[in-house]
Amino acid sequence: MFPENQIYLASRSPRRRELLRQVGVRFNLLMMRETLGRTIDVDEQSLENEAATDYIYRITQFKATEGWKRLLQRRLPVLPVLVADTIVTIDGCILGKPRDKMHAEDMLKTLSGRSHQVLTAIGVGVKDNTQVKLSTSTVRFREIGEQEIRRYLENNNILDKAGAYAIQGVAAAFIAEISGSYSGIMGLPLYETIQLLEEVGIQVV
Repeated sequence: MFPENQIYLASRSPRRRELLRQVGVRFNLLMMRETLGRTIDVDEQSLENEAATDYIYRITQFKATEGWKRLLQRRLPVLPVLVADTIVTIDGCILGKPRDKMHAEDMLKTLSGRSHQVLTAIGVGVKDNTQVKLSTSTVRFREIGEQEIRRYLENNNILDKAGAYAIQGVAAAFIAEISGSYSGIMGLPLYETIQLLEEVGIQVV
């Protein structure tokens, strides 16, 4: 057991915070460096010819390792570190966060009228041990017109969202069908998350 049954969440995502609160997990934020003029802690560029599952496992493991390093450097109380990473894949290609609105428009045109996969890996690090689980879901978009895509991009901030959309936002109107984990598509699959936390001694339910 850890003091007061708490963890660190190494993520800036408000959706992940919301999901943890939903199941009563107590957490402190462990922020990684992403500010201008400072080296980022995690380089999320994929390697040449890297498979989507290899990529997401590698990034999640690395995030957990870097999170633990930050905990020690800042001399924080020792608690499990939870990290997560979400990607969208279609035709074997990884769609990460769009570079700009033009890139986002291209992504949504690619997804229009087709099915794609949303992969979310979560990792829990304790000392030099990190356990990772993967949630894979399938999402099918209806046909989306160019004007509809442009209106959506004009009125919504999508630059921090894999595949240029969020299932819990306006883009839910694009979705004809999902198969898998709704919370996983949001960015934190609760079933797998609870499993990992309980394995390291965090009581959730």
